Amino acid sequence: MFHKKYFLLTCLSVLMATGLMAQESQPQQSGSDTTKRPSMQWSNRDMTYRSKNYDVLDSAYYPKFRRKQFKKYLDHQEIFPPKPRNMWEAGLGFGLYNVVGNVPTLMLWDKGGGGFHIHVRKSLGYVFSARLQYIYGVAKNLDRQSTTGFGAPYTQWGYVPGYYDPSVGQPTPVYRSTRMESSQLNLDLMLNAYNINFHHARNQFSVFAYFGFGALGYKTRVNALDGKYQPYNFGTIVSNPNDKNSKIRKDLQSKMDKTYETPAETNNGATILDKKTLDFAPSMGLGFQYKINKQFNFQIEDRYTFPTDGYLDGTIFGKNLGDNAAATGRTNDAINYFSLGINYNVKYKKKSVEPLYWINPLDHAYSEMSYPRHMILPNPVLPDEDADGITDQFDKCPKTPKGVAVDAHGCPLDADGDGVPDYKDKQLITPTECQPVDADGVGHCPCPDDCLDKMGGRDPRGGKCGAIEPGTLMFTGGSMQISNGMKVKLSNLASQMSASPTCKVVIIGGGSGSKQKEQHSWEHVNAIIEYMSESNNISRDRFIFKYGEAGDENIVTFRTANADEAGTGVVPPPHPEIK
Repeated sequence: MFHKKYFLLTCLSVLMATGLMAQESQPQQSGSDTTKRPSMQWSNRDMTYRSKNYDVLDSAYYPKFRRKQFKKYLDHQEIFPPKPRNMWEAGLGFGLYNVVGNVPTLMLWDKGGGGFHIHVRKSLGYVFSARLQYIYGVAKNLDRQSTTGFGAPYTQWGYVPGYYDPSVGQPTPVYRSTRMESSQLNLDLMLNAYNINFHHARNQFSVFAYFGFGALGYKTRVNALDGKYQPYNFGTIVSNPNDKNSKIRKDLQSKMDKTYETPAETNNGATILDKKTLDFAPSMGLGFQYKINKQFNFQIEDRYTFPTDGYLDGTIFGKNLGDNAAATGRTNDAINYFSLGINYNVKYKKKSVEPLYWINPLDHAYSEMSYPRHMILPNPVLPDEDADGITDQFDKCPKTPKGVAVDAHGCPLDADGDGVPDYKDKQLITPTECQPVDADGVGHCPCPDDCLDKMGGRDPRGGKCGAIEPGTLMFTGGSMQISNGMKVKLSNLASQMSASPTCKVVIIGGGSGSKQKEQHSWEHVNAIIEYMSESNNISRDRFIFKYGEAGDENIVTFRTANADEAGTGVVPPPHPEIK
């Protein structure tokens, strides 16, 4: 049995524990924004704020069946991250348990009833959650005013009901006293939108409402007999029926025993658990939670249960028993359970966050808008199925064999324009007059006696130096890197030089007027010759190295060497001290 002093001591203990337990500590942050964003954590490594709730980009927070959505989110194919794995809540508590019916209830401090509960709760999302709760309660009811309107079980002990019949006797005034013991098992759908906050990352407290349905097993007994199992003579117990209700209640409690020996009237329905009457009842309620830290929170809650049974307080009648059943004051009773509790968020398996009704779903969205990580798109990787350096979107020859040099359209090079690509052409430079060619790219025409003179005394197969076309290359931003566009031009040049093995090519770098420009000019020319030597197997001896000429230092040109033009492909840097 609950008592006033135990109730007060327990409340005091809970409040002291709340004050003494460490509040959820804020992490020490660096930088000047520590007071502005207490709910975010500053990282010097990537210069971004990260939510203190959890890292949305950490895959360990998501169960396997949500990994597909997570991968799509990382690949920017899905705009919403998946719902993270979150903790279960387990709780217990105690409180005031009262039947609201025809007979006035006794509160805990009136030596009335009380109860306790246990529950488990799981978030269904950021707003809705489900809870399974068991409540054991004892409720006590006591009339403050006498009534002659009663039925069973008082009539079976000789009390005379509420009408005067000389053959029966004077009506007996009765002060009804009952004790109801019950067990409730409820499944609740809970609603909490207090975590959706547009101006703070998280709250220290939460307000929720719920609707539930459950099974109720109850047993009510009546205190109708004294210690000698004789009907009470209430005229000797209550000194003055006109006293205040509080005085009458004290008289009754001090002079009546606590046996509750007589089973109360029931609806004769189904029974359960030690012959408790079974009923199924909806309920609703409101509650408040205060977060102590990420694991514990304190709860205050009030639940009303509405059984279909009107016998919870031992009677279905009001104050007066009349002939008309509609005038008897018949009601369905209700149960009120006002409780205090402590809840614990249960960690399990891998990483999991707090229950989602504590987490602001806007937290990640706001952090991305202010300090984006996921919103910064990576450099696009465009598909290039044949790996020729030209993406499939612009590749006019998408099935080029691997390693074959291509032009800007992704098609294999054809230096002599005979329709046979260079990698299949057995005669790389076929004169126009000798075309068309066969399947191997070989033309069919005789060479006149004076053809050597007409071709400058060079390759008799048509590979005269005039077939090597001049060109221009441009480096960007002072870089020494050979771009893809430059590689296409240099691959074409290599094909032409291979077809004319006796010809030399002059590589000319612009850039004059200062030591720095001259050095950059030399570096650009040297990068071209090195690339031709290492990537296209063209010997340095086939090039004439020139730098520091008039013009832009980022531009390099090439042309066929004149017959009497001399030079070498290896030249020392003019100003090696300049980097």
